[in-house]
Amino acid sequence: MKSHRMIVGGLLLCMAALLPASPITGALASAEEDEGGDRLAREVLARADRIRFPEEGFQVDITITTTTPDNDPEVRAYRILSRGNNQTLVQTTAPAVDRDQILLMRDRDLWAFLPNLSQPIRLPLSQRLTGQVANGDLARANFVGDYTPRILRSERIGGDAFHVLELTAVDRWVTYHRVLYWVNERNGRPHKAEFYTLSGRLLKTCQYQNFRQLGGAVRPTVLVIDDALRAGNRSVLEYANMTLRDLPERVFNKDYLKKLSR
Repeated sequence: MKSHRMIVGGLLLCMAALLPASPITGALASAEEDEGGDRLAREVLARADRIRFPEEGFQVDITITTTTPDNDPEVRAYRILSRGNNQTLVQTTAPAVDRDQILLMRDRDLWAFLPNLSQPIRLPLSQRLTGQVANGDLARANFVGDYTPRILRSERIGGDAFHVLELTAVDRWVTYHRVLYWVNERNGRPHKAEFYTLSGRLLKTCQYQNFRQLGGAVRPTVLVIDDALRAGNRSVLEYANMTLRDLPERVFNKDYLKKLSR
């Protein structure tokens, strides 16, 4: 009898091994793999965000030099005040004729305060600010809050391995619909990005360069943005004088800024 039970048990084990995996079991395993991949992608993206900018409130000066094949270089300067990831003030500091212009971002709402207008104007983050730079490139550089990431592949460039992330906009108010983002697997530093339109057309490319001490950490101090639609059109952003600041809430209030812009 004991022998008979052993034979039957062995047959059942063999049959179980030959049966295909349960769809439910397979789906759970796939979901666990997807969740793990998404979690890694979010961690990679969040780390790159922290390298680019502090999580604390900060102030930084940005000079943007735009060059085109047929015109002299255009230089504009801005001061950025940021409080967390969702409140940013962009003050134009040069040229002098535009010095009183202010952009205010709260969450994904962007408002322009102009000295010749009594009321602020609402602007899209995707609208061009200057050269190859969109409003959202300065006012909202929080990738982790604006995009859903997934890791497409690992790629080697110059001896280093890079995560290639695909970032998909969480809604239509985000600056770009889709971004491909290369992040160094060893140190988490952003390397380059490609920005795409809703139709899938490559709009511009960006290189993160000159990593050095800025605001208490090693960060990219130069961004080179090239127009993918018009060859030779380029904007170079240089970051300097970054300081951590505890900025009061009232600085990011529309009524307060309306008084300042009068």
